[in-house]
Amino acid sequence: MPSRLVTVAPDTRPAMYEAMTRAVIAGGATLVDTADAEGLIWADPARPDTFPDVIAATTRLEWIQLPYAGIEPFAHHLDDRWTWTCGKGVYAPAVAEMTLAMILSGQKHLYGYARASSWSGPVGRMLAGSRVAILGGGGITSHLIPLLAPFKCDVTVVRRSDQPFPGANRTIPVARLHEVLPLTDVLVLALALTNETIGIISAAELTALPRHAWLVNVARGGHVVTDDLVTALAAGSIAGAALDVTDPEPLPDGHPLWSATNCLITPHIANTPEMGLELLEPFVAENVRRFCASDELLAPVNVTLGY
Repeated sequence: MPSRLVTVAPDTRPAMYEAMTRAVIAGGATLVDTADAEGLIWADPARPDTFPDVIAATTRLEWIQLPYAGIEPFAHHLDDRWTWTCGKGVYAPAVAEMTLAMILSGQKHLYGYARASSWSGPVGRMLAGSRVAILGGGGITSHLIPLLAPFKCDVTVVRRSDQPFPGANRTIPVARLHEVLPLTDVLVLALALTNETIGIISAAELTALPRHAWLVNVARGGHVVTDDLVTALAAGSIAGAALDVTDPEPLPDGHPLWSATNCLITPHIANTPEMGLELLEPFVAENVRRFCASDELLAPVNVTLGY
C-alpha cells in the first residue's frame, strides 16, 4: 500500500496534536509539513480562525479530516475542491450514555433531589414503557436505542426521511414532528445543526408536548429557542429540560436557565476530551489507512448540506 503525505495542524492543543500525529503514523501515512501535505488532520476544533492561514500554505491538498461531528465552526470554509470528513459517529457511545443518564435524572427527579437542602416528598416517573421521540438519525440515536431497549420504551425517530431506523418502533420525517409531540414523554435532540434545524424547538413545539414531558438536548444549543424554553419551564408547560448544550454557550452567569429549578445543565461534557481522544485516535488512524489505500473514507461531509 503506497504511503500518502499527511499533516497535522494546528499544534495549539498539545494532547490532540500528539494523538493525531500518532494516528497518522498508525494509519501508514508519512507525516509531513503542511506545504507538502495531501491530507490534513485538523487538531484544534476551537481554532477555526487559523484555518485560512493553514490552507493557504498547501498546494497538494486533497482531503481534510475535522475532529468533531458538529462542523458548524468550519461550515463557511467548506469547499468542494477537497474531500472532507469529520468525527461523525465517533463520540456516539459516550453521548448516548450521557443521554440515558439525563433521561433517568429527569424521570427520577435526581436533578431536584441534588439541589434539595432538606428532606422532601416522593417525585418521579417510570422510564419503562415511556414514549421517547428522538430527533436525528445518526450515531447517537443508533447507540441510544439499544440502551433504551431494557426499558421497553416506544421509540419514534424523527429524521429527514421516513426510511426505517434500526430498533425504532417507527420513523417519521421532520414534517410530521407535530403529530408525535403530544404523545411524547421524553424528547431527545440528537441531530446536526443546519439552517433547517436552527430553532426547530420553539414555543409551538414546547406547547405541543405534554406537561409531564422532558426535553433532553445533547446536540447543539441552537436547536432550541432559548427564550421560549425559559418561558415553558417557568410556566410548567413541560416538566423539565436536561441540557448539555445551550444557546448562548457557554451559558452566562445569571442566565434564567441557571435558576430554573426544573432544568439540569451540564457544560457540554457528554463527550469529554479524555473520552474523545481515546475514541478519535483509532478512528482517524483508520481514515488515514483508507486514504492511503484509496478506499471509501469514514464520516464524509456533504458540502452542500453542511454536515
